[in-house]
Amino acid sequence: MESEIEFQDLSKFIVKRVLSDSSQRKTICVEGEFQDKDGKFILLLEKKAFTEDNVKNLCIEKSILKKEFINDVYGSYELFPSTELNGVKATVIYPASEHHIKKFERTRVHILEETEEIYNNITLPYILQHQLSLEWVFNILEHKSEKDRIVYEDTDPENGFILIPDLKWDGKQFETLYLLAICNKRGLKSLRDLNSSHIQLLNNILYSGSKAIEDKYGLTRSRLRIFFHYPPSFYHLHVHFTYIDFEAPGINFERAHSLVSVLENIRTKGDYYQRTTLLFPIRESENLFVKYKEEGLLSPVNNCKRVKNDEPSNENVD
Repeated sequence: MESEIEFQDLSKFIVKRVLSDSSQRKTICVEGEFQDKDGKFILLLEKKAFTEDNVKNLCIEKSILKKEFINDVYGSYELFPSTELNGVKATVIYPASEHHIKKFERTRVHILEETEEIYNNITLPYILQHQLSLEWVFNILEHKSEKDRIVYEDTDPENGFILIPDLKWDGKQFETLYLLAICNKRGLKSLRDLNSSHIQLLNNILYSGSKAIEDKYGLTRSRLRIFFHYPPSFYHLHVHFTYIDFEAPGINFERAHSLVSVLENIRTKGDYYQRTTLLFPIRESENLFVKYKEEGLLSPVNNCKRVKNDEPSNENVD
């Protein structure tokens, strides 16, 4: 309870450095510490999206316009809305490990072509040894935390899941809708573990998750993005549901994999995701990047050799 009181007062937060920021998404992520509190903190601030109600309330509540200039029919002003309409979404991670810090730290990004061999020999051993704690996930599945935030639950141990708002969504603004379907079944880490035996699980997430969102929020499946991240931000199988008009982070082609496409792939070939080559972005600040670099996997020539053993022969070449 003491820490909750401290978190209410940001005057006690000491900023050490900016990890990353985005003018497009209106976010900033900083590393710091609270006075009289041991350990590192990550503070992620995000300006909320506008809604129709927001605009209506701006006109009802006392909001101040400060003129910058007027030129013909065009006027430029800075708007100062009332406190209630000027909230900023804040996410606090504590205690923040080095893995957390590197996850949010701004750095150059590379695209890796991960073959079956690279996954089994480099990526998987690293994941098993260094993955972030999943305690917060198990707390949700066991109803120890966030029980009141659950949108839908299927308790089946093999094919069930919990649908819950993502930490990045405040659960209120329709325009930024973002939910996660977290599988009950443990031991499934990512796309790489999926095969034909999981078709019923994935179908259940697709249809039951979509229906739950339509029932609660009025959004049909055709208005949703439903996808996996690879690599995921945490290694317990989960599916992302976002509003199609929301430019959510991680929807770019090298990270997002449509649930419908995943289903079709494993219906066609049961072990598709154990055999296929997957592209994914990796930051230079990540420890796994160092391992890939030591193996020469970020050199175009070497990477191509590790992706496929089908180099063209010199025979019959003019």
